[in-house]
Amino acid sequence: MSFAILGMGTAVPDNCVVDQDESLFVAKALCCRTNEQSTWLPAMFQGTGIAKRHMVLPRPLVDDVVRGTTASGSIFLPTGEAEDRGPTTHQRMEVYREEVGRLACAATASALRQAGIDPDTLTHLVTVSCTGFRAPGFDQEMMHELDLPMEIERTHVGFMGCHGALNGLRVARAFADADPEARVLVCAAELCSLHYHYGWDPGKVVANAIFADGAAAVVGCSQPTARKDVWRLVASGSRVFPGTSEAMSWTVGDHGFEMTLSKKVPGLIRQHLRPWVIDWLGRHDWRLDDIRSWAIHPGGPRILGAVEDALGLRPDDTATARAIFAEYGNMSSPTTLFILDRLRDEQAPRPCLALGFGPGLAVEAALFV
Repeated sequence: MSFAILGMGTAVPDNCVVDQDESLFVAKALCCRTNEQSTWLPAMFQGTGIAKRHMVLPRPLVDDVVRGTTASGSIFLPTGEAEDRGPTTHQRMEVYREEVGRLACAATASALRQAGIDPDTLTHLVTVSCTGFRAPGFDQEMMHELDLPMEIERTHVGFMGCHGALNGLRVARAFADADPEARVLVCAAELCSLHYHYGWDPGKVVANAIFADGAAAVVGCSQPTARKDVWRLVASGSRVFPGTSEAMSWTVGDHGFEMTLSKKVPGLIRQHLRPWVIDWLGRHDWRLDDIRSWAIHPGGPRILGAVEDALGLRPDDTATARAIFAEYGNMSSPTTLFILDRLRDEQAPRPCLALGFGPGLAVEAALFV
């Protein structure tokens, strides 16, 4: 059984696009307390390979930080106090409530157009997000704005981190396998910029340098099709590497959600990934050499490099992942779907293996043919 992708769509905020030079200036203003700290930042920002990122935070706010003005009146403006930690989590969640649904609807509308199906024929809705909490969630906002059925069966995949969209696709495939008439919509939407860290903490400053906002949606079903251009999800896998629970975490703090990313993560990927991928593929009668294209979540340059080392991949194998990372940064869960969408547009060869990493340290896999 499989989940056939009928359409995909992506969306990013268009009100604020920030290049890495501006991002560096903002980081110096909000994070650095000494000249030594400011001196450390440029090489790290340049080493990300990111050209620009999209954020829901208003452009006038960025201009204010760069110019040292306060015209925007934003709650995200620095106070100038030594212990400034930025807005409270409640204030950040208010922005999430106002903005996330709009982005999710834009990505979904695009996916529905590509699929060529009416919204009222959808039977299941799977939403994915780790950057905000609210109830009713943005799933109900999507229902009202896009005229989805009021009886659509809803499932939310929350707080799973960067691999969350692969978890969402697994849920979609399960629904499609259980009901041949099911038409499933998966939408991942993240506003990572809301959790910008104020003050000096090297690990969190790295997160400031790479994370961004975006949404992506997939519409699919289980019905067989003769179309050769249709990608089908045929297998999903999951593995938590033992003894790595402190390597990556994502927790709710008083001033936003806080990411912990150990320097050991690339080494752990090099150590654990290859044997598990080979074993998992073997259980589905595939070999590593059978994979012809790759959708690797670019959690960061060092993580992507570790995957290349572990699996013996060439630069061409991860070129699309690096291109998405350069153009959009790390949008957390939607990022893998951005990569898959581009691979489909490029008519990349299949089988295609998607991999994403998240708190645990955990890896999720999805195999497309």
